[in-house]
Amino acid sequence: MLQVLANRTYRHLFLAQVIALIGTGLATVALGLLAYDLAGADAGAVLGTALAIKMIAYVGVAPVAAAFAERLPRRTMLVSLDLIRAAVAVFLPFVTEVWQVYLLIFVLQSASAGFTPAFQASIPDVLPEEKDYTRALSLSRLAYDLESVVSPMLAAALLSVISFHSLFAGTVIGFLASAALVVSVVLPSPKPSQPRGVYDRTTRGLRIYLATPRLRGLLALNVAVAAASAMVIVNTVVLVQAQFGLSQSDTALALAAFGGGSMIAALALPRLLENVPDRVAMLSGAAILVAGVLAGPLASSYYLLLSLWFVLGLGYSLAQTPSGRLIRRSADAVDRPALFAAQFALSHACWLITYPIAGRVGAAMGLPFTFILLGIIGAAALLAAVWLWPKHDPDVLVHTHVDLPEDDRHIGDAVWSEAGYEHSHGYVVDDRHPKWPKTS
Repeated sequence: MLQVLANRTYRHLFLAQVIALIGTGLATVALGLLAYDLAGADAGAVLGTALAIKMIAYVGVAPVAAAFAERLPRRTMLVSLDLIRAAVAVFLPFVTEVWQVYLLIFVLQSASAGFTPAFQASIPDVLPEEKDYTRALSLSRLAYDLESVVSPMLAAALLSVISFHSLFAGTVIGFLASAALVVSVVLPSPKPSQPRGVYDRTTRGLRIYLATPRLRGLLALNVAVAAASAMVIVNTVVLVQAQFGLSQSDTALALAAFGGGSMIAALALPRLLENVPDRVAMLSGAAILVAGVLAGPLASSYYLLLSLWFVLGLGYSLAQTPSGRLIRRSADAVDRPALFAAQFALSHACWLITYPIAGRVGAAMGLPFTFILLGIIGAAALLAAVWLWPKHDPDVLVHTHVDLPEDDRHIGDAVWSEAGYEHSHGYVVDDRHPKWPKTS
């Protein structure tokens, strides 16, 4: 897996991702302490609102940012967004009102909503070989999981010698280092052959996404992933500390068990995907998630919970990590930023729905009922994915054109039939192919 780091451009991008993630993790810890400093016992409500603002920014801003990404050099856009995130982190230690936290969080997460899809879309251009790209996806998954473990530990160590306000300095350094690493490489910036309007650019990713059968299946899988992970993220502390009467360190260990399962799956995925189709791997991961959540009420002890969380981590990574491969297959280079933005927005929209279900239903109806409810939601999503994502899903499709002029170079190899000009090639939804062929 580490062989892909021999590519200088990818190595710098990966280091930029890791450093920015650690900085963001430090900010997460510091924000919790800042919320308590400002709101006291109401800190949970402040953080809950901040999380909702984050999700709203992700869902609403990502497609708009993708529209501008088409007009800007990719490196310029990424560096500018890193600098915006660093500037917001500079102001966070000086806030004195809760509304100021909300405003700065919205700006920070809006910049992240523009940065992340554009960053993700750059990796397939840097690593065009599918095997290398798969390794990069697994490395990225490992980076996210390790950050969830390393950042709190680093924050705890730093808080023994500095105040929590100073943790934001680590965030600033992280974003500035990320910008410097991005500046140090040359990134491709594919442009469309014809200028596009604002509406077309803003909605393009969503239209391609919903017109592509495998991506409609991915959307259903996003729901299954969000249902299971919301239960873990929202209710681990309730299960460990309220139900089992254990400590904060036990809560951290339970979350680490989930992350450990995810990391092991990520390590195994590059070799697994050489022999197993994406559809089989991802549906299997979702099935593990559904089975695990439905079995949740049976986790009557802490050690059973650790085992269950580990299994859910395996399913989470197996169902989610290969999604970049699907998006890479489903768009030309010029449309990938828009398509990654659509996946970013839609996947977070799923969490925007499942987080409140996990929290509010858990508080009102109890955790066993919540396990079953989210398991049923996940099972319905899994069945929808099986139905929406065709088992036969080749890249090359035979199709016809009826609306292109005879001298169009695209149909130079086509054969005329009663249905139109017929030919085959690697098929993606684009200007010449606005719909998926019915014959496929």
